[in-house]
Amino acid sequence: MKFGTEGAHMRLGRLPGFVVVASLLCCLVGCASSMYHPQVSNLAANPSDVSTIPRIIRASYETISGPDGDPLKVRQWDRDRTLYLPGAIYVSNYYDNGRVTTVIQTPEEYRQHYRAGASYATEAGRLIEQFGNVAQVRSVSVNRETPTGPVTARWVNYFQLYWDGQRWWIAANIWDAERPGLTIPESWIGTFEEASR
Repeated sequence: MKFGTEGAHMRLGRLPGFVVVASLLCCLVGCASSMYHPQVSNLAANPSDVSTIPRIIRASYETISGPDGDPLKVRQWDRDRTLYLPGAIYVSNYYDNGRVTTVIQTPEEYRQHYRAGASYATEAGRLIEQFGNVAQVRSVSVNRETPTGPVTARWVNYFQLYWDGQRWWIAANIWDAERPGLTIPESWIGTFEEASR
């Protein structure tokens, strides 16, 4: 069964060539636009969350922290969505049976697959390198199962950010966890530095 393809070909054949080409270009431009210019969230950010680099980093930890339970109910996902540039990426690295495993996903994919139990992340050290309206942040985070409990894990996150004239946006977050044979330098813990140009 051909589902009328011959008729479709005949109808296209009667159209002037430039009309067909113009139609195809419009389709391609539309696809490219949707790929490279994703829609900005309609959610309004709290100005306090995005006014400075330290505040947006702190907010990013607060949104993923909370008790055990349904992540849709016990995590601040709507607040989290206001922190990230549309099209932002996450890159996480970890060891699985002695091999490096890398997971690349969007913040939304991360939220949809989030399965951690009780988890409270806080920043334990930071180095901001800023040039004009762009910045990179090395942020050491520690994880606890209760807000004041013992530290159960330590991570190093590298945030990429930019200032759009009104607020800061996180464009990417790349992280790796401390593990046997890979120790976070003690000089990175408890220090909060900034180098700007």
